[in-house]
Amino acid sequence: MLRNTSAIDGYFIAAGDGHLGTVSDFLFDDISWLVRWLVVDTGNWLSGRKVLLPAFALGHLDADSREFAVRLTMQQVKDSPDIDTKRPVSRQIETNIYDYYGWSPYWSTGLYMGGYGFGYGGGAIAPLPLQGSSRREEDIAAAGRSDDDPHLRSIEAITGYHIHARDGEIGHVDDFLIEDADWSIHYLIVNTKNWWPGKKVLVAPRSIKEIDWTDNLVNVNVDRQKVKDSPTYDASVSVDRDYEKRFHSYYDGFRSGEVLP
Repeated sequence: MLRNTSAIDGYFIAAGDGHLGTVSDFLFDDISWLVRWLVVDTGNWLSGRKVLLPAFALGHLDADSREFAVRLTMQQVKDSPDIDTKRPVSRQIETNIYDYYGWSPYWSTGLYMGGYGFGYGGGAIAPLPLQGSSRREEDIAAAGRSDDDPHLRSIEAITGYHIHARDGEIGHVDDFLIEDADWSIHYLIVNTKNWWPGKKVLVAPRSIKEIDWTDNLVNVNVDRQKVKDSPTYDASVSVDRDYEKRFHSYYDGFRSGEVLP
């Protein structure tokens, strides 16, 4: 099911012997568009310390009680490696956490190429025909060799980034829609109120040309009119298969050579 990340923000993380804290952010991979880590604020329990938990370690989302279950104890989390969530999460930090819990890291299990529409589950994982795929493959290989992970980004940080079409600005990032079964990001929710009022639209990751982290911009490979005429997003209505069908059918009108969202 597709869910807004803003709605999941604040959910409890329930260990076997108590609450660990609440979700305060998500770290996603800007190549595969998978959420890799949840940032958990432990509140008064660990004096405001924040910890990272990999998304695949979480159990089923319980919307009624607003919590995730995790097969860990509070002591295990308390003894986990300290991190500074205000600084970029390096590959070494990720490795330390995986080693501590005895889990295999995603980059060593063939899951790094998960991507939009593909999850952590069993079966073959096919690469996506994204723009600049050879360049992205080089980036993946480089990230695997490096101590840093330049593609791990904070959803909290990117919320509010301006969205630029080929011919000008169309709004800003308002929220994200993720599939709770595999933690893939399906859409960015774009608020267009600074361009034309009263409408929100969806942008799929595969239509994103690049993210400019220096200037806080998301550049998309569409023009403003195309986005303006796209299906309106209504937050009160679930994005179901029928909506997604209409959404992708609309963008099938792209000219040859353009990137389909």
